Amino acid sequence: EDMGFAKKGEGWRLLKEGQLERDGDLPTNTMGGLKARGHPVGATGIYQVYEVALQLRGEAGKNQVPDPEVGVAQSVGGVGGTVAVHVVRRVR
Repeated sequence: EDMGFAKKGEGWRLLKEGQLERDGDLPTNTMGGLKARGHPVGATGIYQVYEVALQLRGEAGKNQVPDPEVGVAQSVGGVGGTVAVHVVRRVR
């Protein structure tokens, strides 16, 4: 919602409609997200960019999104005092 993919209070619709699935319109956490990695504080942003790179390079194995062109990684530090957003696109 805060990144503009859904109106405020309506983000749940993306999940219900399957848009966040690997084959949906907005694949999210294609490798399980940070909790699946133990959420290593301080390293989470780097891991998210790494996951985006794997997707864009076609190296995500069974978690691969079909033909991705753009990836987004968002990381929040502390109680929201630090926020970083990386938008990465594939170059052919």
